[in-house]
Amino acid sequence: MKSYAGSALLISLLLLTLPGGSIAAEDKKPAPREDSMEELGRDFRAWLARWWKYFGGTTAQEQQPVISLMLRNREKLGLSDDQVKKLEQLRADFEKVSIRNDADLRVAEIDLTSLLQAQNRDLTKIEAKIREIERLRGDLRIERIRAIEKAKALLSADQRTKLNDLLMDQPFPRFQSWGGH
Repeated sequence: MKSYAGSALLISLLLLTLPGGSIAAEDKKPAPREDSMEELGRDFRAWLARWWKYFGGTTAQEQQPVISLMLRNREKLGLSDDQVKKLEQLRADFEKVSIRNDADLRVAEIDLTSLLQAQNRDLTKIEAKIREIERLRGDLRIERIRAIEKAKALLSADQRTKLNDLLMDQPFPRFQSWGGH
């Protein structure tokens, strides 16, 4: 259902952006100013992010490796050596948690597959395993948000403003739940 709605929305959007509503129409209009195109792009990305969140996708910020973005743009953000060291530690700590969580999740998925393939399915065990899997996913999502918030707390107000600008300039999030990554 979501893919049909997404496809219909994209087709409608493309049709609305065509000059005069037709491919054949070729109006000679002056080229738009570059700054207005940037503003339009930001507005469009913000609109898409709201639309994506409404239909159940994760937010752009949840998909972006924010701490890595901070470290890649340390000069633009004006990070001190101490801030860089603390950000690298936060990223390493989160990576360890993520690896452990991923291993636990894989084991739980294998267990669930075994439970589903059993001759006599025990629905109580299946339900418990599914709840465990979803708890693991939720726990990782929470840990990621905590790590990002800790990283942002290391920044000054000016650095946070610069980070927000960097985040807005990033490409729109990957649609992980739309037919593959």
